[in-house]
Amino acid sequence: MFSNLEIVDFSKIRQNLHAHPELKYEEYKTSNFVVDFLKKLSFDEVITEIGLTGVVGVLKGSAKKGHPLQSIGIRADMDALPIQEQNNFSYVSKNPGVMHACGHDGHTTILLAAAKKLSEKRNFAGKVFFIFQPAEEGGAGGKAMI
Repeated sequence: MFSNLEIVDFSKIRQNLHAHPELKYEEYKTSNFVVDFLKKLSFDEVITEIGLTGVVGVLKGSAKKGHPLQSIGIRADMDALPIQEQNNFSYVSKNPGVMHACGHDGHTTILLAAAKKLSEKRNFAGKVFFIFQPAEEGGAGGKAMI
């Protein structure tokens, strides 16, 4: 879906995620997409299969003399709900009985956009952990990742 990461159409990414929703602990395509994206951004570490389908990307900033190294985590949920989508736009869910009704397609896209922006200059001291959580909708995905 993306070959050149200099120009990324995040609205197209969200629409693609919206069109291909996955239920809790079945977010395999979404996780693979996230992993590929983070790797193309040259993340320092990309950890997969946390809590089954969860992903954590680690981005290290450039240490600045006199600034303490700190870490922060930013989280997005990836799963969809077992609901039949009743829309008719071009990126309507292609998976019968499954849709992103709570905006997790948007949450994932926003976190990918933040990952791209922060990876461009890495002008911070410490690490940023980008946490892509499965099974937020009643599946205790956060607990599974811990």
